[in-house]
Amino acid sequence: MWFYLFFTLIVLQRIGELIIAKRNEEWMKARGAQEFGQEHYPFIVFIHTLFFIVFFLEVMIGNNEINPLWPIILSIFFITQCVRVWALTSLGRYWNTKIIVKPGVELVSKGPYRFLKHPNYLVVTIEFIVIPLLFQAYFTAFFFSVLNVIILRIRIAAEERALNLAASQ
Repeated sequence: MWFYLFFTLIVLQRIGELIIAKRNEEWMKARGAQEFGQEHYPFIVFIHTLFFIVFFLEVMIGNNEINPLWPIILSIFFITQCVRVWALTSLGRYWNTKIIVKPGVELVSKGPYRFLKHPNYLVVTIEFIVIPLLFQAYFTAFFFSVLNVIILRIRIAAEERALNLAASQ
């Protein structure tokens, strides 16, 4: 029962974030923002979607129980969610799942962005570990952590290029 509740809440959270991202995308593009990194975005969507499918299947097929260290793992998860909300609200309408930048707009330097350039990517990296570990889905934790590192190297490089280009315009 705990797994189904946890899984459903995370999926609903992601769907809500996609709705917000789409609204923000439309708002930004209506104000002259440009999208970058379209070539790798489908891979990000694929990896994140596959993460939830594989996580679900690993727990169901393995009949996995909640991890005995669940209080610690769940605490880490809740902390990451606080940082996620902090990062997203700090960006406000500029937050998106895509790389969409408006030339001439100053980079956000409040909230967690005072300390880290890409705090939400750190959150996702931690989530790819702690979400599966909560239900002892070790394959999912390992495999998707590796995939995440690969795609984030591509993503962050593309985002940096887009931000630098926008700053120079």
